[in-house]
Amino acid sequence: MTRAPEPSSGAERFDEDWARLLSGDHGTAVHPGLLDRLVSGTAGLLRRAQLDEPFEPHLAAEAGAQLVEAQFTDPIVLARAVELLQRQPAADGRGPALCGAFAAGWAAALRERTLREQEAIRTAADIARKEAEKALRASEARFRALFESAAIGIGIGDTHGNILAVNKALQELFGAGPEDMIGRRVGDLVHPEDADGVWDVYEELVSGKREYFQFDKPYYRQDGEVVWTHLTVSLIRDDDGTPQYQVAMLEDVTDRYRLQERLRHQATHDPLTGLPNRAAFFERLEKLFEDPDPGARFGLCYVDLDGFKVVNDSLGHDTGDQLLSAVAARLKAALSPLGHLVARLGGDEFVVLLENSRGEQEAVAAAKTVLKALAGPVLIGDHKLAVGASVGVLERRVSTTTPGAAVRAADLTLYRAKEAGRGRWTLFDPKENARAVSRYAVSVRMPAALDRGEFFIDYQPLYALADGRLAAVEALVRWRHPQLGVLGPDEFVTTAEETGLIMPLGRWVLEQACGQAADWIRRFGDAAPQLNVNLAVRQARSAALVGDLNKILDSTGLDPARLQLEITESTVVGPEDEALRTLHGLVERGVSLAVDDFGTGWSNLAYLRDLPVSGLKIAGSFVGDLHDPAKDEETGWRIVSGLVSMAHALGLTVTAEGVETRRDAERLRVIGCDWAQGWHFGRPVRPSEIARRIAEEPQGRPVAVRGRSVTHGD
Repeated sequence: MTRAPEPSSGAERFDEDWARLLSGDHGTAVHPGLLDRLVSGTAGLLRRAQLDEPFEPHLAAEAGAQLVEAQFTDPIVLARAVELLQRQPAADGRGPALCGAFAAGWAAALRERTLREQEAIRTAADIARKEAEKALRASEARFRALFESAAIGIGIGDTHGNILAVNKALQELFGAGPEDMIGRRVGDLVHPEDADGVWDVYEELVSGKREYFQFDKPYYRQDGEVVWTHLTVSLIRDDDGTPQYQVAMLEDVTDRYRLQERLRHQATHDPLTGLPNRAAFFERLEKLFEDPDPGARFGLCYVDLDGFKVVNDSLGHDTGDQLLSAVAARLKAALSPLGHLVARLGGDEFVVLLENSRGEQEAVAAAKTVLKALAGPVLIGDHKLAVGASVGVLERRVSTTTPGAAVRAADLTLYRAKEAGRGRWTLFDPKENARAVSRYAVSVRMPAALDRGEFFIDYQPLYALADGRLAAVEALVRWRHPQLGVLGPDEFVTTAEETGLIMPLGRWVLEQACGQAADWIRRFGDAAPQLNVNLAVRQARSAALVGDLNKILDSTGLDPARLQLEITESTVVGPEDEALRTLHGLVERGVSLAVDDFGTGWSNLAYLRDLPVSGLKIAGSFVGDLHDPAKDEETGWRIVSGLVSMAHALGLTVTAEGVETRRDAERLRVIGCDWAQGWHFGRPVRPSEIARRIAEEPQGRPVAVRGRSVTHGD
């Protein structure tokens, strides 16, 4: 734990204010020496709670408890102490939490003190009851003195629920005279906010099944006001053990209850806008799911302001806060009369909850109401600020989802609205949500997937068309996802690019594939194929790539001349691109480069002339389109032939992707295409299958390697 810094001038001022507060006239007499120690000790605890890292709320709670132990039990002391703490600058915005912890400690200590006093009174009453059972007449005067002089309200009733006697404190508590209370029935004192089960427990007591019970219970005073009490009811039996009377003791805890309500309000409401906060919203939402009626429906409108960050950045956070308060007021004024809950989730995000929704149209109408409420400009100081919002709308049967899933679905729907152009509402679409959830599941699982060994590599063969020999293999990463099954690169590489996880994943692929290629060379010598590995755009633009590759080649022992890295056309966007420096560094190391999926990007042959590449892979769509009945096949072949000729003119080896038939393979051979890959030559397979194919390759045949022929064997 980080210790608090030495007292500053601010801390000294706090100590002075704190001492002045505790030295005031609160009806408590404390010896000066004890008061000094109390001031010093509690102020020190509060400073530590305010500044120590991590935040330890028990320090503030201990300070509150020490005040109660020193007889500072007047609620005014608590109110002024909380007010003083709120004026102190708190580290990391922990002011509300500091005040809450202090007040909670004070309240808990006061309650414990009160319970001890109540127990002492209950014990005294119990003693008096036993004395009365043994010698009622002898103890009558003593009991009457206790009854009349007690500081808490005491009432006596029979087991039929009739009130027989009340003391002066109880009369003052209810603001009534004896004639207003004696003769009434206990059952007449029901209050709508009575705790669940209080009257069931009462029936158990008067029937003799229990001896006493305690509850916090509200009552209506004679003037209609509500008073909160801590109620203790005990049963009195006769010498034979038969229930005779009930004795109720009531302590006025209204001030404490109101304090707790204020603290609860602070805990469940946003301090800036006054709207229910995230905790209150989820509490309300979860209640809908506790015991719903069959067919019960609900709706959510997830609201996010458009361009709010611009206001904060340009006009300052004070203006941003005022704008949020104005937005909250508009939303509450427009939607609360319709019976909808409006809450602020944080930042510039709000949510509208529709309980007992009548269908999608009602939820859509609420979303339109949101947009209409925010349509006009908001005047903040000298600024007229245009406020827009995007709204994700979800309306479902309660039985079809869960609170968490519903909020996630509404949030994802909101971002669909933003992607569609903002300033609009978008209705929940189960199919779109399922796709988004899948992407989310992938992104959440991916960071740990490498450590768990969930990725593996298959290899797709590339064959030389001139002689049909296995020339190379392309490493293709796969993910064995525990819930979604085996995923191909197209299902997670984009997410890896967006999250930055492509860097460690790409490094792992290079390490594994180079290690595998080196193993094939050790086993099969020159018969082993060249290794092709795809580079993501972010990898190719990384200055660390050359260093990483050097380490991998050194550790695996792979000859760099046996490695070809495939880049996409978007890797380099012009002759001045910084990525060119990295690519030249790779080639200087002895690695060759090829442009993958040529024809799907800018396809600028002038750039190809300037790039340090030795190979070009024609996108599979070119070959696939040759069999499209809506397109002219001969024109397509002429385009492919032209690409091959131009690539050869630039000194590049050409590989055709997506070759699925013998006829296409033969025609590509005739027009001079060097290599080909596709399902006709084999799908991606495990390393063991590639090893089998290498072993079955005939020896002594010419192999085309990067555009030139070399002969192996005799």
